[in-house]
Amino acid sequence: MFSLPTSSAEWNRLKLTDEQVAHYQTEGYVAGVRVLSDDQVDVLREELNAFFDPQHDGRELWYEYHANESGDPNNVLFHALGAWRIAPGMHDILWNPAFTVPASQLLEGAVRFWHDQLFCKPAHHGGVVAWHQDYSYWTRTQPMAHLTCWIGLDDATVDNGCLQYVPKSHRWPLLERTDLANNMEAVQAQLTPEQRRQFCPVPIELKKGEASFHHPLMVHGSQANRTDRPRRAVVINVFKDGVRSASDETLLDGVPPVPMGELMGGKFFPLLFDPDATNG
Repeated sequence: MFSLPTSSAEWNRLKLTDEQVAHYQTEGYVAGVRVLSDDQVDVLREELNAFFDPQHDGRELWYEYHANESGDPNNVLFHALGAWRIAPGMHDILWNPAFTVPASQLLEGAVRFWHDQLFCKPAHHGGVVAWHQDYSYWTRTQPMAHLTCWIGLDDATVDNGCLQYVPKSHRWPLLERTDLANNMEAVQAQLTPEQRRQFCPVPIELKKGEASFHHPLMVHGSQANRTDRPRRAVVINVFKDGVRSASDETLLDGVPPVPMGELMGGKFFPLLFDPDATNG
């Protein structure tokens, strides 16, 4: 689905501007980065539609699969990890240079894959994603040199439950995990009075094919979808090459354990991009 640049100039055109990098560093995120064409979005939407049938081919390859993680039929959140192992477009998107080049800039090095996610809210009864920090789920890998890329497969708006960030919260300490798909405000019980004063979410409205990138400590979430159109997204989670396993347990369901202290790598955590190996 994606062709690689053939010249230094083509690689450089994919880079974030200095202003975008500075915004990420100060605010904890950068948004509005075009990473997919309309045709590429259509391919991914078609693959995604097949996944909604729990009996689809390849279902045994998911790391996690939740047809509705909330358990409430009036607030549906489809959430699944491992699509890259099941459909070719979901696989190829990991090596999309429109994604890997900005990711490398923000990580300041080579980019290695962690895992993907699908977050889908149907029309009329789409549920929430509660406020959380991604790294609270990832402490089994260290050091914290991670990055999340959220890619819209639909136009994401305030009305249909777009992603929202709490600016500068990437400077807060690690918070405890809460229920991801039900109590939107559960995290508030952990916040200090100063953090509550700083808790001023910013909605990240994106056109389909656009992406936002955020820091692993960025507090983020999304409200319910009560519109007449779905809100679907692909999320790619990566880390800087050199991150190690911090657990002897299985890191992802079905993936052989990486012994504690060993470098993350191999076929389940492939190297996606090395800036030193390009003409960029």
